[in-house]
Amino acid sequence: MALSDEFAAAQSRVLELARPPSTDEMLELYALFKQATVGDTNSKRPGALDFKGRAKYDAWAERKGMSSEVAMQTYVDLVAKLAKKYG
Repeated sequence: MALSDEFAAAQSRVLELARPPSTDEMLELYALFKQATVGDTNSKRPGALDFKGRAKYDAWAERKGMSSEVAMQTYVDLVAKLAKKYG
């Protein structure tokens, strides 16, 4: 199976987990997804009062320079780990 197919399957699989992932795991999934699909951050960091937006931006910005392929594979691996953890 091609990596892009595995990535698409992982996106569906994460929605079928018995329990939702923790906030930190959700941020990691978000950041890896954005890095895989968009690349490096392409916007300004949200303001100090936008706590959620800022956390998402910071998680994504931490992956700066990571290739799309590495981000996809890391996302797939994380979803597999979460599937074992949360069913």
